[in-house]
Amino acid sequence: MLRRITNIFRVPDLRNKVLFTLALLCIYRIGFHIPVPGYDIQRQLGTDQGESGNPLGQVTEYLQMFSGGRLDQSSLFGLGIMPYISASIILMLLGEVLPALRKLREEGQAGYKKIQEYTRYLTVPLCLLQSVMFMKMMGGEVYGGMERRAVFMGMLGMTAGTMFLMWLGEQIDEYGIGNGISLIIMAGILARMPGAVQSVYQNTEFRVGASPGAYGPGTIIILILSFLFVVAGAILITQGQRRIPIQQAKQMRGRRMYGGQRHYLPLRVNHGGVMPIIFASSLLMFPPIIVRWLEAWPWLASTRFYGHLQQAVLPSSYIYTVSEIILIFLFAYFWTTVQFQPKDMAKRLRDSGSFIPGLRPGHRTAEYLEAVMTRITFYGASFLAFIAVVPTVVNQLLGVEFRVATFLGGTGLLIVVSVSLDLVQRIEANLLMRNYEGFTESGRIKGAYS
Repeated sequence: MLRRITNIFRVPDLRNKVLFTLALLCIYRIGFHIPVPGYDIQRQLGTDQGESGNPLGQVTEYLQMFSGGRLDQSSLFGLGIMPYISASIILMLLGEVLPALRKLREEGQAGYKKIQEYTRYLTVPLCLLQSVMFMKMMGGEVYGGMERRAVFMGMLGMTAGTMFLMWLGEQIDEYGIGNGISLIIMAGILARMPGAVQSVYQNTEFRVGASPGAYGPGTIIILILSFLFVVAGAILITQGQRRIPIQQAKQMRGRRMYGGQRHYLPLRVNHGGVMPIIFASSLLMFPPIIVRWLEAWPWLASTRFYGHLQQAVLPSSYIYTVSEIILIFLFAYFWTTVQFQPKDMAKRLRDSGSFIPGLRPGHRTAEYLEAVMTRITFYGASFLAFIAVVPTVVNQLLGVEFRVATFLGGTGLLIVVSVSLDLVQRIEANLLMRNYEGFTESGRIKGAYS
């Protein structure tokens, strides 16, 4: 394994890509030490610690994992890339409604670049809006004592930080290796995992008469099994494929016959990756914010209805969990519908002289591909939904801290495994292309299950 890792640095082009990616990720982490102007960080940290039990505190803790940001440190990168993700969601939804965006999407690479340009433009107002919202809510009393100039500077600073992160992700896509946005999210998760591990270590007691809230042997075993299950399941569901047999038609050219080979059309079980979870979490960010705003109305905040509403938007509540599962399924099918076009695929198969045995080329083939993709997407979405609720189950049944359960047995670990697997595959493809060994004895990563 050490020899195969060394091969990465023997290829100048691959070595430069890896070092460039690592350098940009280091710049991304350095940005967390730059505070937002006008904030008292020490008072802000005390406010966050006091709000860890309310809906906004738990949701903020949960969403920081997806955004790659750190709102609790009031840094310029506090918003992370969540505004960019939100802008992408909005344009994807509009692409199904507006014919102009749909036409751009069908133009291929040129249309994709134009949509990316629109995404950047839309990210700016979303950054300004979210920065004001988070500065007001996360600042609390600090915000009330700030001058308007300080608020304006903080708003521009957080917006500039998000735009800079977006630029870093695009530079990694173009000159580095891997998906830049996904790597930024993964780096944010990995930076928070040592704190979760340390919390487990400090609260673990294997003696009789342990203090309340301590983690015993059973809890630790369940956390380890949850960790192993998510890692194994993430690899399985990411690499899992439904292979459709494809027969190539025979053709006579002169006196020789060509074609007739049999191959497979791989359809990924989890076509959307971790994007359905990220999209669902982005939408679920707004209910706790709205509930927090309702506190400004004393006649409503003192009612029993508001108390039930405040409990319903907690990530550990039943309503929140059911809503998250429903949104994951909806976004999984939506992402598959946007990315997978059975009519275009059937047309390409027909034009290349290939067909699925037993099916007529064209409309019948497109219907079959759509039916197969619908069935396998259900299993992929079910796995994502199961992984998403693991932290809530561990938190409620075992009394494990929500932050620990989130990073050691749920979506955070799924994102890290999926992004790491994609990165390793890209590096291996570069090695094999230059006649070097891959990361396994066979020279290729296994794991494509049918």
